[in-house]
Amino acid sequence: MTTPTFGSQALSYEWIKFRSVRSTLWTTAATAVLPLLGAVFVAATGSLQPDDTVLGGSLTLSVVAQMLAAVVGALVISGEYSSGTIRTTFAAVPRRSTVFAAKATLVAAVMYALALLSCSAAYLVGDAMLPAGRYAQGDPLPALFGIAASFAVAAVLGLAVGTLVRHSAGAVTTVIGILLLPSLFGPLFGNAERWIAGLSPTAALEKLTQTSDATADTVGSLGPWPSLLLVAACTTALALAALVLLRRRDA
Repeated sequence: MTTPTFGSQALSYEWIKFRSVRSTLWTTAATAVLPLLGAVFVAATGSLQPDDTVLGGSLTLSVVAQMLAAVVGALVISGEYSSGTIRTTFAAVPRRSTVFAAKATLVAAVMYALALLSCSAAYLVGDAMLPAGRYAQGDPLPALFGIAASFAVAAVLGLAVGTLVRHSAGAVTTVIGILLLPSLFGPLFGNAERWIAGLSPTAALEKLTQTSDATADTVGSLGPWPSLLLVAACTTALALAALVLLRRRDA
């Protein structure tokens, strides 16, 4: 058997495993479906506020979907530790950095593409069903690319947490806490609130959905794009730390 390398072979190996685990598949499916369900519900019930945007209203369940994307990232590796199949993975791909890089590339690419398609479809549904001219239209295309990127970042964040925690339930709980805590506890830090509250992919996502009428001043925090860049930088640092610990633990 040829040992997979970090090319098409390693990614193919991870893709096969990704498609073979039911919990991962069902969570991924829910990630794709939730934005669409939210758009249909909001449009059918007319539950938007007058200052909402078409994009923001259509993606009312996008935060929950993003959390599921992070859960997928956590399950991709913590599930292997829980089942013991990580030994087979490391036997097939002895270099830990190769395994981690392949998993990170896979979950980021899958969640980016999935979120872009699902959230774009949700926006189109909302735009078609909501009353014309009642809500701010804005320029959704740049925001949709940013929203998809926030899903990819959340998935890599979940992967890093799963690598550190190595237990499925613990990893899922931890990554959801990381997503929520900055927004919840940011106001406790006074002048640093705009930085603390912007440290979560969830915060970046919420700002991106309201880019039509929200600025750094009106939302009381960092703007949507600086927030996304800050979150991506912090997630990259955490992923590198997880990779270093992974290599030391299993050396």
